Amino acid sequence: MRLLDVRAVLDREEDAQGVDPEIKVLKELDDKSTSYAIVSHRWGTEVSYDEMTRLAAMDERRRNKVRERDGYQKIIRSCEQAMKDGYRWLWIDTCCIDKRSSAELSEAINSMYRWYRNSQMCYVYLNDVSESALPTQQDFSRFGKSSGWPEWFSRGWTLQELIAPKEAEFFNNRWMSIGSKQSLISTLVIITRIPEKVLSDEKALRSTDSSERPGVAQVMSWAADRRTTRVEDRAYSLLGLFNVNMPMLYGEGSKAFQRLQLEIIRVSSDHSIFAWNTKGQLGVWGSILANDPSYFQGCHDIKNMDPKEFFYGVKEYMRWNGIDMDANQFKLESLRRSFHSPQFSVFNVTNVGIQVWLPVIRDRDTPTIVFKAILPCRDRYKNLITIDLEFRGLSSYKWFRPGWIPDTYPEFRSLYLDCSQDAEESHHNLTLDDRGASYYGFTRCGTFPREITSDTLTLSQGNNLMVLVYANDSARFRFAVGFGYYLGEVWAHVICDKCPANREVWSSWADFAQRTYDILLPTFLNLFGMQELSLATMTVATPT
Repeated sequence: MRLLDVRAVLDREEDAQGVDPEIKVLKELDDKSTSYAIVSHRWGTEVSYDEMTRLAAMDERRRNKVRERDGYQKIIRSCEQAMKDGYRWLWIDTCCIDKRSSAELSEAINSMYRWYRNSQMCYVYLNDVSESALPTQQDFSRFGKSSGWPEWFSRGWTLQELIAPKEAEFFNNRWMSIGSKQSLISTLVIITRIPEKVLSDEKALRSTDSSERPGVAQVMSWAADRRTTRVEDRAYSLLGLFNVNMPMLYGEGSKAFQRLQLEIIRVSSDHSIFAWNTKGQLGVWGSILANDPSYFQGCHDIKNMDPKEFFYGVKEYMRWNGIDMDANQFKLESLRRSFHSPQFSVFNVTNVGIQVWLPVIRDRDTPTIVFKAILPCRDRYKNLITIDLEFRGLSSYKWFRPGWIPDTYPEFRSLYLDCSQDAEESHHNLTLDDRGASYYGFTRCGTFPREITSDTLTLSQGNNLMVLVYANDSARFRFAVGFGYYLGEVWAHVICDKCPANREVWSSWADFAQRTYDILLPTFLNLFGMQELSLATMTVATPT
């Protein structure tokens, strides 16, 4: 890796006129044997590798323009902090990678998690925090575009930069320390929903004990609400968390995330990678692969199950659906052996799909061949995770059939889950104009089940119901707008929620959004009219 020589950078800054222009401020060193600090930050007006290496040779006017940038001051303050802490070497992505070289950029992205993990200290710079403490409560009036928290917590790349380092120190925008990773860990858990054991030691991601290791769906859920400037980086920024590598192909769009999932499947037998959208809330049918991390929203509590736990879980699941599996001991013993079959832990990526071995239940009431496959995963309430599949030719496609109650005995089958790329589909774009809501003191808190990063809401067959939440905290009032798109028509409903004066704690906007979604989804799926609904303090009315 290429590291900044802290002393050389500060000497050059102290005497820009008299410094030898041949003095090198960057040096290639080995991350395993070198003691260095590393920086994690939100990009602004930065300084490139080329500018950093040629700064001393620039004329005074150009040099001063570079030095006036916020990004340059960030480098200087980082070097000063590193010098104070006794580190000679510092890494910061803006100027330590020559991004003109696609080969170097690809190598850096594939190595970045390791570089943060091997650092002795990570400096986390929060450019939008001026106080002497990290915020402990969401504040949408200050951080409205980043889910009520400092923007650093909403960015894709900073997820690995939080988890990987052993030691990290957080700084406000005046470079005052506001706490260490360990001292802030309870707040970090609240903000990110990452378990404390992972924040304390990233080795938990690679634990050989499956009960201690977070599943794929859970890790994906940590990235579900995060954004990146390039769509491909939503996948590339997760490589280190899953300990996989792949070439960078900027321009491939959402295919990058599908490639990432295939790489994970090749080295893992974690079935939770298929556990997204199990309730059909996204309206996405077909491929077993998710289009982006936001599809894993709500998966933070999904746990994998060992064969014994899974066997008893299936028995309980069938009992709740009226089938006593103990009544047929021959079938029961055959099924028990299947749970311990080596096939159960093997995934094969083939030309007709991803081959898996799962217990399935046939739906006998449909003219097509439809199955409910049971995954060895459970939610926080210990409910089994199931996915509906439609069999077409050699492959099985993800499907959703609401209200289906299994009524036949489960049996293991070898399935080929479709993982083809989705074709282009019709969509409808809505431009959001929040000025009226802002005038009356309302702030847009966020969207569910997928995040939007602009004022354009795209509704399509793969994203056909979205909920937007607006809140006025001082008035203790909020409302949600549900938008849907079906057969070329846009559909909308509004739900309002006022917090009673005698209630001290108000549920989060995300919980409100999900409750709203749960109310509207059946209506949207069945496409029948709705005039008014109520749930606790919530009311629904069709907008005029």
